[in-house]
Amino acid sequence: MTTRFLLIILTFPLLFGSCLKDITPSDSLTPGTLTQTTQGLKQALNGAYALFKDHVEFNGTTDLNNMYLRQYFQMSDFASDDIVCAQTTTDPLYYSFSLNHTPTQTNSRYFWYISYKIINDVNTVIEAAEAIQNPDATVKQLIGECYFLRAFCHFNLARFYARPYAEDPAAAGIIVRTSTGDASSRARSTVAETYAAIIADAAKGAELMGQQRGVQYASQEAAWALLSRVYLYKGDNDSTIFYSNKVINSGRFALETATGFKSMFANAGGSKETILCVAFTTVDDYGKAGSIASMIYSDGNSGWGEEFASQSLRDTMAAHPEDARWSYIVPLKDGSGNLQKKNGIETYYITKFSGQGGSPTLSSPILFRLAEMYLNKAEAEAKAGNTAAALADVDQIRKNRGLEGALYNGQLPAGKTALETVLKDRRIELAFEGHRTFDVYRNKLSMNRTYWGYHLPGLKESDIDLSKRPAGYENMIIAPDNKRVVYYIPIDEIQTNKLCSQNP
Repeated sequence: MTTRFLLIILTFPLLFGSCLKDITPSDSLTPGTLTQTTQGLKQALNGAYALFKDHVEFNGTTDLNNMYLRQYFQMSDFASDDIVCAQTTTDPLYYSFSLNHTPTQTNSRYFWYISYKIINDVNTVIEAAEAIQNPDATVKQLIGECYFLRAFCHFNLARFYARPYAEDPAAAGIIVRTSTGDASSRARSTVAETYAAIIADAAKGAELMGQQRGVQYASQEAAWALLSRVYLYKGDNDSTIFYSNKVINSGRFALETATGFKSMFANAGGSKETILCVAFTTVDDYGKAGSIASMIYSDGNSGWGEEFASQSLRDTMAAHPEDARWSYIVPLKDGSGNLQKKNGIETYYITKFSGQGGSPTLSSPILFRLAEMYLNKAEAEAKAGNTAAALADVDQIRKNRGLEGALYNGQLPAGKTALETVLKDRRIELAFEGHRTFDVYRNKLSMNRTYWGYHLPGLKESDIDLSKRPAGYENMIIAPDNKRVVYYIPIDEIQTNKLCSQNP
């Protein structure tokens, strides 16, 4: 394994290198064991980046289903109304559909574990790098990237395991860890304290980062993009608009045209819209076993293809078949052109994580892109009562997605509010990218999953009548105050950290 990763470092110097464990076991890394040289720090930081995509040993085994990004997208999107489950399964991903969470489910336990492992590793790099006297711009850049990664990981933990800020800032947040010297037993910060720590780290990262190392690494603009997202979730409209504009006005990015958009996710590293992606190479193409794409797409043998684009999302998009965003929703048809079904559910595959290098299971997942900045800004403007500005920002996206003939031009659709309009466009634009669940609940809205799928308890294929809507099942309407819109704190933390409280 070490040899393989050393080859990656030599062959792909601009991509992610070895994980920390390939330098020395990461659990034993300390500032003293890191070479206080720029190259040593880069190699150590490469290890932290690699943890987003590696299958890391957990609980004594290496499970190909366990990967930060795989859990990140599944735990969010599979709980939304954008993706439908076409069968029951023993895979822990099913808990997101069914809401039958437990403190012992493996996917959530792994996500918690790997998140804090990344946090610990960047804390180690920060402590080593900040000991360097008179650091140059390159060292400052590396330190800034660490602060960004720490903020990003803490924020994602807060989204999965803490209630939305708008619901109760004083509620239990997550365990904030900003030093390798933190006691293992540590209480959860409040949601407000958690957000304050995230914002401080992202702001410091933006201040320190002044170099461009490519979109596979954090940058000043990525930190601004994170601040835009965090302030949106916090409900601070002015700050959301401020940081969105900083990214938009940086001049580094541009919205893809309708044509370019159709290949953007397969070419994320080269897209003019990408702010930050996690760079996968052919070495990281996990195929049917463990790739992000394997559950939502198959070319016949490349994946399991058990989850599809939902009827709810397709209905939302139905008015505009010319919309370029349909290109990522692919119906499976037989030789006669008939739409195929799986266990009674219509098969509409999702390809946002496919196509890199022509592979059906390879992509470099985009974590931040310019379209989100327009949508963050538009939502904040809508909430601040500036409808014209909100619609103008949404139109910037629509005219680049093949909807030049269907712009709002300052006019709201009949019977719709500015916020409803923005959230609808946000849903379509960011579908399958890990946003939808949080967008619904942080706005104190209910999730409507009144469509056929195996998120409905007890559903049998013989029950399905696609000419009608389902009725009488649980899990169709999920209220924002439902306890299971967040996950349990994993049992590992509860058992070893007696100061950590469990979610109700």
